[in-house]
Amino acid sequence: MEAILLQLVKSAIVKKSFTLRKYLKAYQKAGVDLAAADEAVERIKPLALRTLRPEVLSGLGGFGGLFALHQSKYKNPVLVSGTDGVGTKLKLVFELDRYDTIGIDLVAMCVNDILVQGAEPLFFLDYLACGKLFPQKVEAVVRGISEGCLQSGCALLGGETAEMPGMYESGEYDLAGFAVGAVEQEKLIDGSKIEVGNVLLGLASNGVHSNGFSLVRRIFTEHSLNLNETLPGSAGTIGEALLTPTRIYVKSILKLLEIVDVLGMSHITGGGLTGNVPRMLPENTVAEIEKSSWSDLPVFSFLRNESGLPDEELFPVFNMGIGFVICIPESAENTAKNILEQSGETVYRIGQIVSGNKPEMRWV
Repeated sequence: MEAILLQLVKSAIVKKSFTLRKYLKAYQKAGVDLAAADEAVERIKPLALRTLRPEVLSGLGGFGGLFALHQSKYKNPVLVSGTDGVGTKLKLVFELDRYDTIGIDLVAMCVNDILVQGAEPLFFLDYLACGKLFPQKVEAVVRGISEGCLQSGCALLGGETAEMPGMYESGEYDLAGFAVGAVEQEKLIDGSKIEVGNVLLGLASNGVHSNGFSLVRRIFTEHSLNLNETLPGSAGTIGEALLTPTRIYVKSILKLLEIVDVLGMSHITGGGLTGNVPRMLPENTVAEIEKSSWSDLPVFSFLRNESGLPDEELFPVFNMGIGFVICIPESAENTAKNILEQSGETVYRIGQIVSGNKPEMRWV
């Protein structure tokens, strides 16, 4: 299978390269380097190949990626899709000249979102746009994307690298991603079964993940902070902590779903706990969450201390140490914790479901 795909990839690249070279000189004068584009494709090729799943039917270079959904695995499948970017975290990537992990962030933001509804991520596509194409940087970014796909078990099915002179500042680029997953219709998780007395478990985050960086940057500017200084309470720098990639929860949650009846899930992205937990709640329920139920990460202690901002300003922006929340029956709490911890997650019981007038989250 892999040998056939590799031949498809090689064939597509040869055809594309031959066509592009006819216009090489004129287009290069306009600011687009087609030779660099060819080099970038060659660098990306093995990174995509390492993420292959048996369902992938096409190689890189085609007009569309082909993926055959196995009928033996799904009887009544629902496709779940999601798209996202990494926001202004890219500004720190440019400043620190570190490109190896932002691709993991890109995949995480998409696959964690579709995971919320119980979907197994199947394949991923990326879009990278820049003013001038540097093949080594593109390779580093896609290496991260490839790693994110491996962590989530999905195939890097294709993508687009666009060189657009005049659209971006020198050395800068933008990223977007798109993921598709599948779940049996009867196993779709939409929160409708959540009821009073259910337990809320929080899975620890890796740090800031990929949300709230506009506020991070403002804090650093206003307080003249240095990204290369050591982060208090850790062995690394502040910049390293901020660039720590978004945790991917896919394999841990999929393993949990095999055994535990999960009633609702929430990926804690923009809006923090206060904005995302209510999205999984049915009518007449409230999520009560206790702030002191989990450990504070050094990066959040640092941002709180340096900014002087109260929790009322921080919690609606950052995940504050909890990257994913699941709602389960209280009787399943110990089983769920054991499964998740064996999968490498740090798990906290952060709250419970109580009755209320509307879906919302409140602190206790």
